[in-house]
This record gives sequence, C-alpha cells and structure tokens, in this order.
Amino acid sequence: MPGSRSTSEQHDRKHSSWWASTMSRIGPSRLDERRSNGEMFILDVRPEQQYQEDHIPESYNAPVYHDLQRGNIEALDQYLNAIPDDTEIITVCKAGIVARKATECLEEEGYTATTLTGGYTGWRQYERNTVLYRIVSFFRKAVW
Repeated sequence: MPGSRSTSEQHDRKHSSWWASTMSRIGPSRLDERRSNGEMFILDVRPEQQYQEDHIPESYNAPVYHDLQRGNIEALDQYLNAIPDDTEIITVCKAGIVARKATECLEEEGYTATTLTGGYTGWRQYERNTVLYRIVSFFRKAVW
C-alpha cells in the first residue's frame, strides 16, 4: 500500500548503493510488449513541451524533470493522485537518469515502479529500428 514504508526503511533504501544498483529497469521492447496489454501506467517526467512534441502513447505527463534534477523530489507529490496504486508505474525521462529519481520517490511512497532503460531516446531508437526492420523484411520478401 502506498505510503506504508517506515521512515528508517526509506532512509536505508535511499542511501544504499546496493539498492540503487538493483533498481528495477525495463527495456523498450519489453515495455512495448507489456504496454499493448495495458499492464502498466507510464509516467513521463519530461518537461511539458517535450512531452507535447512526442511521447509514448498512453503515457501521462508529470513535468517535474527540472525539479527532480535539482533534487526537489517533493515536486512529484502533486501528481500522486493521478497515479494508480495497484499498477506498476514505468517512469520515463529523456535518457533514463532523472526517471530513476522518480522511480526511487515512487517506491519510497509504496508504489511498484520501474525505469525505462534509455528513456524516451531509447524508446524512439527502438521504434525506428522496429519500423526499419519491418520495411526491410517486407521488401526482402518482395525482391527475393
């Protein structure tokens, strides 16, 4: 249940290098597979302008990127009501680094959270490679 962790447990996890190195991550291909099944809530923490330019379909924007970068983890609190407590949360930023801070904050609040490896940049690369693979496969069959 969100918010159920003790203060000492939160402190231990926050300052443990072991915990930081084992934080849950998901790759773009696995995210795509699970996203199509509706198994998660995708939280994009990039600034609103970047989100508006392009984003992962069905994601929710909580534009706290710069706040998290500066260490203001409380900035995420105002978005917690929009986040379901019974679904895994996938955090996304530009490259995956700031999203790790969001994942840490969410886990400290009792949510199950995972960071998208490579962030939105990794997602776009995955999309490009997937589309390119489909095009090449289609034309190979047609030519050969």
